[in-house]
Amino acid sequence: MTGTLYGIGVGPGDPGLLTIKAQQILQQVDVLCVPRSAGDRDSLALQVVQRALNRQFNILELDFPMSKDRQILEQAWQKAAGQVVERLRQGLDLAFVTIGDPLFYSTFSYLATRVRDLCPGVEIKTVPGVMAMAGCAAAIGLPLAEGEETLLVIPAAYGVDQLREALDKYDNIVLMKVNRQLGQVYGLLQEKGLLSRAVFFSRCGQEEGFFVSGKLGELLDRPLDYMSLLIIKKNGPGGPA
Repeated sequence: MTGTLYGIGVGPGDPGLLTIKAQQILQQVDVLCVPRSAGDRDSLALQVVQRALNRQFNILELDFPMSKDRQILEQAWQKAAGQVVERLRQGLDLAFVTIGDPLFYSTFSYLATRVRDLCPGVEIKTVPGVMAMAGCAAAIGLPLAEGEETLLVIPAAYGVDQLREALDKYDNIVLMKVNRQLGQVYGLLQEKGLLSRAVFFSRCGQEEGFFVSGKLGELLDRPLDYMSLLIIKKNGPGGPA
């Protein structure tokens, strides 16, 4: 009998935000799949699980390179899927853990597609997790959107031209993994008079996490973590900037 693959979101970093359903499944699975990349010092998802649960896991590390080369990524996804399917066919249940939510800018969706290709009919279940932007907003009591306000989420590959257009069209914007683009973003926000409406978050929910509201200039000469995002609210307390 083929095992089940679970995609489990562990939230932004605070083990207290791991859902009850996620904990129940993690207590029972045979293998814990942990994504590993050069950009992640240690797996943040694994750290959350280990802090939340008192059990020893049979861990399967899956390598996912930090690359935009589709061929390199495809090879990694296929290799990882093969490793997962090998264990599923042994009747083992596996849980793939990911920061945030498994279906929101997560490697899990790519893995699940290739697992289905290799093992048609396999059971794959997803357990949602608290997304980083929700955790960051909650940390400082900042509404992501109210009333009829619009909200746009832009991933790391966005360009300043795309952001310029977004700032004209949307009330609230979340910029994911903004660390490498902060200099360009700072210049555009300064031009638009929106610096006071921006909040930068780094490693939200983790011990070394912090946020900076408005004073983004203080961050320009600092090395910034990959796990960072920026929330821009054009209409904050006091009205438009």
